[in-house]
Amino acid sequence: MNDIINVESLTKVYGSFKGAKEVHALQGVDLTVSRGEFIGIMGPSGSGKTTLLNILSGIDTATSGKVIIDGKAIDRLKKDELAIFRRKRIGYIFQDFNLLESLTLKENIALPLILDKMPPQEIENRVNELMNFFGISDLAEKYQYHASGGQKQRVAAARALVSDPAVCFADEPTGNLDSKSSANIMEMMTQMNTEKNCTILMVTHDAFAASYCQKIIFIKDGKINIQIQSSGDRKAFFDKILETLSIVGGDKE
Repeated sequence: MNDIINVESLTKVYGSFKGAKEVHALQGVDLTVSRGEFIGIMGPSGSGKTTLLNILSGIDTATSGKVIIDGKAIDRLKKDELAIFRRKRIGYIFQDFNLLESLTLKENIALPLILDKMPPQEIENRVNELMNFFGISDLAEKYQYHASGGQKQRVAAARALVSDPAVCFADEPTGNLDSKSSANIMEMMTQMNTEKNCTILMVTHDAFAASYCQKIIFIKDGKINIQIQSSGDRKAFFDKILETLSIVGGDKE
């Protein structure tokens, strides 16, 4: 497996406001992710995990350091170049789904391809294939208010994959779901990783969701604190995650 993400000496400092102290959200983070990995990012509230995800995905910018995604130094791209790169090479699954109410669920999935002016038949083929893959074909002409939380997250995952991205980021993808829907979504993300060869970085506070990952990176005080690897035994990995959380700190849901 070749590297898909390379991060060097990444820092993020939020400036002081009305006399408040500067906040060092990330402090010299180094990270390498290989193509095809499924990695979880965990840590206490305010540890910097979502900040890291947002910088890697191009939503936020770093104060200093290098971020290379799929061979591109995204910190050096101009605003328009970054927008195109994100649309074509980065998928993102949000906790609150981020679906457009005025579009059908099928149109939500197709939107990135429509913006790229892809031929209509190719859009149709790609969208139908992903809706079949995620078991949501029967929702094609429905709107998000017709769908459950789990169904909406499947639509969001299909939209994230529709452009065949180099990497997919997920920020608390099970955060708004019940336990049964959470398990279904994590099974779906495992399928994304194994069957679609999708590289995934997922921020989560949920040890159960994290147990589906191949590796967990724990962040504390803006630094990578500990990394643990799964042996393939999910129950044993779950226990190891809980044990590590008791050391690092963080929720243990």
